[in-house]
Amino acid sequence: MAVNNKYLFSELGSELVEKLYQRALRIELLKNEMQFNREKRISMKYQGVNIGFDKVDFDVEEKVLVELKAVSELNDIHMAQMISYLKSSGRRIGLLLNFAKLRLEIKRIAV
Repeated sequence: MAVNNKYLFSELGSELVEKLYQRALRIELLKNEMQFNREKRISMKYQGVNIGFDKVDFDVEEKVLVELKAVSELNDIHMAQMISYLKSSGRRIGLLLNFAKLRLEIKRIAV
């Protein structure tokens, strides 16, 4: 992604809630003329049966799923959630962006 997440982080800091970072990232994606779906619904299946849906923060260019967090630590639950999103959506690359640190934390997940 060509978006400068570090600029977004340096302008907003690390004290905000996730929704505000989502709104700011939306502005950056629009400014960079990138195609995206915000709060993309992903059908979740169990044994081939649709059991409902979940939402990922952004599906960028129909290639990369992006989930924003504002937590003290990214943990295994966040990673597992992204892996589930990737498998269910057919995407191969996901980014977890954590804004609650002194420096922006970025985790790339590939399946």
